[in-house]
Amino acid sequence: MKSYRSRLSFGLFGAAAGVVNGLFGAGGGMVLVPLLIRGGKLPDQTAYASSIAIILPLCLVSLIVYSRSGSVPWGASLPYLAGGLLGGLVGGLVFRRIPPQLLHRVFGAVIVWGGLRLLL
Repeated sequence: MKSYRSRLSFGLFGAAAGVVNGLFGAGGGMVLVPLLIRGGKLPDQTAYASSIAIILPLCLVSLIVYSRSGSVPWGASLPYLAGGLLGGLVGGLVFRRIPPQLLHRVFGAVIVWGGLRLLL
C-alpha cells in the first residue's frame, strides 16, 4: 500500500498534467512522463504507456469543456483524425522495439522543438 505522502504526490502529478492539458489542449504527457519516471519511480517504457492511459481521460474532459464553450472547430479538426489514428497505431506497435534511451532523446527533442517553435 502506498503511503499517504506517495498518494498525495501522485495526485499532484496528475493535477499538474491536467492543468497543462486543460490550458494548452494537450501536453500533459510532457509534464507527466518525467514525473512518473523520477517521482513515481516507473521504468521508462511503463511511464510512457501509463502517461497515455492517464492523458486519454484528461483529453476527453478537456474536449468536453472546449466543445461546450464552442471552441472546437470540428471541420478543421477532423481531417487530422485519420492521420493521428494511423500515427498512434504505428507508434504503439514500434514502441517496445525502441530502446528507452532513444525514447528519452526523441521525447526531449520533441519538447525542445515545440518550445522553440512557440518562442520564435
